[in-house]
Amino acid sequence: MMPHLLVDLSYHGFGHIAQTAPVVNALAERLPGMRVTLRSGAPHEVLARRFHCDFTLISKALDFGMEMVDAVAVNVEESAEAYRNFHRDWKGMVAREAETMAALAPDLLFANVPYLSLAAAASAGIPSVGMCSLNWADIYGHYCHDRPEAPEIHSQMLDAYNSAAYFLRPLPAMPMENLANSRTIGPIARLGRSRRAEMAARLGISNDDRLVLIAMGGIAFRLALDSWPRIPGVRWVVQSSWQVRHPDAVELESLGMDFTDVLASCDALLTKPGYGSFAEAACNGVPVLYLDRKDWPEAQYLVEWLKRQGRCMEVERAALEQGAIAAQLEALWALPPTTPVQPEGIAQAADFLQNLLD
Repeated sequence: MMPHLLVDLSYHGFGHIAQTAPVVNALAERLPGMRVTLRSGAPHEVLARRFHCDFTLISKALDFGMEMVDAVAVNVEESAEAYRNFHRDWKGMVAREAETMAALAPDLLFANVPYLSLAAAASAGIPSVGMCSLNWADIYGHYCHDRPEAPEIHSQMLDAYNSAAYFLRPLPAMPMENLANSRTIGPIARLGRSRRAEMAARLGISNDDRLVLIAMGGIAFRLALDSWPRIPGVRWVVQSSWQVRHPDAVELESLGMDFTDVLASCDALLTKPGYGSFAEAACNGVPVLYLDRKDWPEAQYLVEWLKRQGRCMEVERAALEQGAIAAQLEALWALPPTTPVQPEGIAQAADFLQNLLD
C-alpha cells in the first residue's frame, strides 16, 4: 500500500510553494502512486503550476504569517492582534486540528511552515517534518517581542516547531538557533529552459535587446510602470493583472511559457528579497535587481547569500517608483558572470521524507 503524504502550506507569498513543490515532485517520482493531499489557502491553479503530481486540495488556511501593508511592509499592530486571537484558545485549537488530521490518516505530515499543523500532528501521533527558510516564531519574535503576551505565544510556536522529527533549512535560510531539530540542506529551486530565441522571434526583438522580468512575489505590489521613462533596448515582462500601459511592456501570460522558462530566458529579474525569487534566479544564472526589505528579518540572509552565489544589486524605492534604474541595470550587467547554483536541497529533502515513509 502506497503512503499518504499530507502537505500543509503557508500562503504568504509564493516562496513556501516554490520550496515545497520540487521536493514533493521528486518524492512522487520515487514513489509512484503515493497519495498526496495539499492543504493551503492558495488557489488550485497556483498550486497546479508547481505540483506536477496528482494531489487532492483541501482549501484551508492554517496560518497567516504576518499581516502586510504591501509586499515589503508589515502591519505590526494588526499582526500582533491576529496572533493574540489565534492563540486565545491554543490547546483547544490544537486538539480540534489533531482530530481533523487523524481523520485524514496521513503517514507523514510535511509542513511549510504552519506550526499549528506540526502541533496537531504531535498530538495525533503522526510523524512530521517541517521545512522552510524561515519560521513564524522567529518572525513573530522579531516584530512582537515587546508585547506582554509574546513570551507565551512565542513558546507555543517554538514547541510546535520542535515537535517535528526534523526541521529542514534550505539555504539561504535564517539561523533558527531555537530549533533543536533543524537540519541544513542545499538550495531548492526549479531549473528553467532558456527559450530566448523563441521569445525574441515572438516579440520581434534583436539579440541585443534586454528582457527584464518584474516579479514582486505573491503579495500585491504594483509598480507605476506606466509612467516610467523608456530605456532603449529594454523590454519589461510583467503580469497581465497589472494592466500596464507602457510601450515596452510585455505581458508574461501572453508568452504562453512556464514562469521558470521565462525567468531563464530573461537578462535580469527585478524583485524583492524572497526565497523563491532569489533561489531560482541564482540556480538559473539570472542577475537580480532588488528592492530591499530592511525590516524583514529573513531578508539579510537572502541578500548575503545571493551576493556570494550570484549577481545582484539593490535599487532604492524612490528610484524604482520613478523608473530611474537604467544606470543600475547597466552596472548589474557589467558584473562578472557566475556559475549557476545547483539545487541540491531537492534530493536531500526527499531523502529525509522517504526515510521516514519507509
